[in-house]
Amino acid sequence: MTPDKPETTPVDHRRFHRRHDHLAPTFGNDTFALKAEAFARFFGTPTFLGAQTAIVILWVALNVSGITHFDVYPFILLNLAFSLQSAYAAPLILLAQTRQAARDKAQSDADAQHREALAVANAERQAEAARTTKQLLELLEQNTRLTEMTKQLTERIETLTCEMHEHFVRKT
Repeated sequence: MTPDKPETTPVDHRRFHRRHDHLAPTFGNDTFALKAEAFARFFGTPTFLGAQTAIVILWVALNVSGITHFDVYPFILLNLAFSLQSAYAAPLILLAQTRQAARDKAQSDADAQHREALAVANAERQAEAARTTKQLLELLEQNTRLTEMTKQLTERIETLTCEMHEHFVRKT
């Protein structure tokens, strides 16, 4: 460490966010929770929509064409499958949205606290800079007065030296 730099402690930049870390996983930290969140997130993907569309088209095509007859028109079993899927998907998606809203609010609050802490620290630095500037101006004024006094004393010493020189030169 150099002698002109003061030692500083490292700043924890996530200090305002740490108390909200428990909100990170939507359903918790266990295996079921992580799988449930992944499942809820999967419902809104193009892969899921494409796969579901392909399955429905295949389902209807097989039953209408007569290749198989496990769910004839009006496709009651398909309707039941969609109802079952909705019964599980809706609560998972709503829970995920609610928890995400809680995480977003906590993140926003932590960011606001961080900005406030930065503003306070900035105000303190500005006040310290103002104090330092005032001290520097006072030191500059004091230095100017001392320089003027030194000049006056030097001129006085020169005058006295000249007077003494004349006095001793006359005596000899």
